[in-house]
Formats: sequence, C-alpha cells, structure tokens
Amino acid sequence: MVTLNLAYTAPINPPSASPPLSLPQVWAGLQRKVRHAPEFVPLITECTVLSSTTDAETGNLKVVREVRFDSGKLVKEVCVHFAPCRVDFEQTDGSTISNIASMGADGELLLTYAFEWRHPGVEEGSEEARALEERSWKTAKMAVHGSIDTIRRLVKDGKI
Repeated sequence: MVTLNLAYTAPINPPSASPPLSLPQVWAGLQRKVRHAPEFVPLITECTVLSSTTDAETGNLKVVREVRFDSGKLVKEVCVHFAPCRVDFEQTDGSTISNIASMGADGELLLTYAFEWRHPGVEEGSEEARALEERSWKTAKMAVHGSIDTIRRLVKDGKI
C-alpha cells in the first residue's frame, strides 16, 4: 500500500486579489465547503449530509457526509471543525485531508491543504505510485486555489 503525504499552501490575498478576504470569511468558506462540496471541488457532483453533532467534550462540530465524485465513486467522510481555522475530512479508508487557514510571518493569510491519501493495492516505488503522486500534487494545487477563488466569489455574491 502507498500512502501519499503532501501539503500545498497559497497566499489568500496576493496583491491582485479583490476583495481581500479576512480570516472570518475564509473560516465561513471552509465551513460552507463541508455542506456544499460541489461549489468548491469540481470533481464532486453530490454532497449529502448524514448527520451533524457537536462533540460534548471538545465542542467541535462533526458533520458526517457522503460525496459522489464524477467517476461515480461514493465516499463517506467525517468532517471535524476546529474553529476558527481548520477542518479535517476523515475518510473510511483512513485517508485524511486537512484544510487550514493560517497566518504567515508577515501577517499574511495562507491556505494549506494537507493530504494523507491511502492507496491500497498500489506498490511503493511503482510507476503507478509515481503517477499518483504527480497527479496528487496537481490536485492539491488546484484544490487550494479553487477554494480561495470560490470563497472570494461567495463574498462578492454576498453569500459569505
């Protein structure tokens, strides 16, 4: 089995960005992404929330959802909110994706997606593993930039 661990970070407010986004707006976007995944991830065609509970001990919101990809694959995820900056998406195969809004050394807002993608049946060091890693880096970059663009559009449209 191959497990790909990678992370991609981009600035949320580069000089050309308009309007500039605040951390509360980005957090609202990450929360929205849990329930409205197709707005943020073009490969997801459906998102069904199965349950939503607050953990009594931590106070963290946990949303269980199913997402369907354009390939037809249905994936169940537990989405755990860590206000005001992180959502973890835990899949039943053990894969985890973290969406993290953070602050850089100069106070700039950054968005990082960290991935632990598990691929049972793929041999470590194989050509298939190398191709999966290359595709995963492209997906990570697209996901981060796409989410920033979507949040900015939702702010412009008055939905956030």
